[in-house]
Amino acid sequence: MAENRSGTGRGASRQTAANVTFFAGVALLLSGVLSVLLGVTGIARDALYGTPPHYEYRFGLTAWGWIHLVIGMALLAASVGILTTRSWGRGAGVALGACSLVSQFMFIPYYPVWSISVMVLDLLAIWALARLVPDLA
Repeated sequence: MAENRSGTGRGASRQTAANVTFFAGVALLLSGVLSVLLGVTGIARDALYGTPPHYEYRFGLTAWGWIHLVIGMALLAASVGILTTRSWGRGAGVALGACSLVSQFMFIPYYPVWSISVMVLDLLAIWALARLVPDLA
């Protein structure tokens, strides 16, 4: 069995990669669910969130609702791809996590606590997916 610097074998390295992938998939799944909930709420109850008076990225809350709903559904699909170890899952997870991160950043003036919570999940998922190195052996 091949040894690495920490003294653990290749099996432990694969298990760690599987755990990190599972974590990223669950983080994106949770981010997707929260984005869908935010989107549905924005579409159904347009006056629920406060509207900042002077904001460059000011859209109607219904528009924000649709944006979050679409991104949330895409995040759910990417998380299923990651959790079922599809070849496209990792790339889609990073790309959609970044889109979610940007949209949540733009939504901060409307609902800061929610947006920052989802941004943390997105950042953790992107970090976990980006640090994985595919096993070439």
